[in-house]
Amino acid sequence: MSELAHACDFCPNKQCPEYGKVQRPEQRNIIKYGFTRSGRQRYRCESCRKCFIETTGTIFYGRRTPQDEILKALAFIAEGSRISSLTRITGHKEDTILAWLRAAGKHAEEIETLLLSEYQISRGQIDGLWAFVENKGEKKAIQKQKKADSFGDQP
Repeated sequence: MSELAHACDFCPNKQCPEYGKVQRPEQRNIIKYGFTRSGRQRYRCESCRKCFIETTGTIFYGRRTPQDEILKALAFIAEGSRISSLTRITGHKEDTILAWLRAAGKHAEEIETLLLSEYQISRGQIDGLWAFVENKGEKKAIQKQKKADSFGDQP
């Protein structure tokens, strides 16, 4: 089985001539370029000179919650826990957990690999998770129909 690519293996900039090309160790053009204020590793592509961080293109990009905590919440949902229970246990808002679910839906293959290997979740539980994610989607606003006024000039 092939190994997953890491952030330092390719340039995520779509305008870069090296975009999406996995670099071999002997011809690496992605270099470490310090750390962010939050401690994340930064990288820079020597071809296009653009900087990016290690979580670029993942469900963890731009999140303040630790990766392990997000994965645990997804594992609990896969095991059948309700979002309302998770909000009480973790202290995160329901909208936050739903945002994690939507992001996980976009990165399904990588999430499945992690949940199956590190959290010992069965294939059936994973299928249940994706069915749950599909049903949640965007919150649907329920619009109330205006009732016709019972007073006034009605024919």
